[in-house]
Amino acid sequence: MEEKCSRGCSQLLNWVDARFPLTKLWREHLAEYYAPKNFNIWYFFGSLALLVLVNQLLTGLWLTMHYKPSAVDAFASVEYIMRDVPMGWILRYMHSTGASAFFIVIYLHMFRAMLYGSYKKPRELLWLVGMLLYLCLMAEAFFGYLLPWGQMSFWGAKVITSLFEAIPFVGGGLVEWLRGDFTVSDATLNRFFALHVIGVPLVFVGLVAIHIMALHEVGSNNPDGVEIKDYKDETGKPRDGIPFHPYYTVKDTLGVAIFLLVFCGIIFFWPDGGGYFLEAPNFQPADPLVTPEHIAPVWYFTPFYAILRAIPDKLLGVMAMGGAIAFLFVLPWLDRNPVKSIRYRGWQYKVALSLFVISFLVLGYLGANVPTPARTLAAQFFSVVYFAFFILMPFYTKWEKTKPVPERVTH
Repeated sequence: MEEKCSRGCSQLLNWVDARFPLTKLWREHLAEYYAPKNFNIWYFFGSLALLVLVNQLLTGLWLTMHYKPSAVDAFASVEYIMRDVPMGWILRYMHSTGASAFFIVIYLHMFRAMLYGSYKKPRELLWLVGMLLYLCLMAEAFFGYLLPWGQMSFWGAKVITSLFEAIPFVGGGLVEWLRGDFTVSDATLNRFFALHVIGVPLVFVGLVAIHIMALHEVGSNNPDGVEIKDYKDETGKPRDGIPFHPYYTVKDTLGVAIFLLVFCGIIFFWPDGGGYFLEAPNFQPADPLVTPEHIAPVWYFTPFYAILRAIPDKLLGVMAMGGAIAFLFVLPWLDRNPVKSIRYRGWQYKVALSLFVISFLVLGYLGANVPTPARTLAAQFFSVVYFAFFILMPFYTKWEKTKPVPERVTH
């Protein structure tokens, strides 16, 4: 019986392989894809990003079955999901908490790339695709934020879309086109729903596929920043590499288990994240006649929002906010040091990266709180620190003294 089943499975696999490269994909991207043997905890976040993406797609699909994209019914439909749909509350919390988890994972993933120089040659294109993914994630979060049609959703969307009015000549028309109306209305909700559910996810999933293909073409970086493809055995396999499956699939499973424990703990015991994941005003239906006392975006946008508020001129503030993201795209060409890993880099880069992280965190805190003269001054100071990291990078990376880089990976 077992022999017949084995023969049948083999015949089925051969039939599929003759029509679709299933075995070839398995070998190239898992079983025979060799990854460096010295991965550490920082390399969990790539697989965790895929996990959270699947969570967002599946929970989002179920939520759309009960959600109504209408200014009259949107808020009530969310309440219906939370109160009357079987298990609806957990689906909604998985999706809302999943959005914050997505950004946490992506920010740590980007930080790891900055730690070990994963944006440098030959991975410049990989970094650029990753940054496009980051932009898509921001767009997806922004479009989805309006859908609950709560007070903060409504006024947050109104404030953010009004920023485009600062663009000379075309600003007013651009805002009207984006909203689909003169103000945030039912038309805005409908188009944001379409973009959140279909438009941006299609682009996002396509970019994820390109990102993975680009990664497997150039190979994964490692904490030593050395290329394992440079040293191969007589069979052509990297001497310092191991097959991704089963070694790293097992390791990633452990990371997934730990992540899910934390994720589920937050969902069950702290779903609003202390007001950062779900703001209190968003539990009130949108009212165009009542402005909340303090309007701020979700925490993952607040560093850039703080930069925007730090500059009195609206146009210059919008340009600075856009520049804060644009500088990340050109990072591979700003860093002039050939050494990749922070393990072997000089103190200049270590200090600069530490100050950059501190400025990003402080700006995030300032952007989430009510502006005061003292906070505005602090936001201006840390905005300068943020931009100095990029503007001065060609100089301090060229001057820094580095340690000798090993030829092979170390443990």
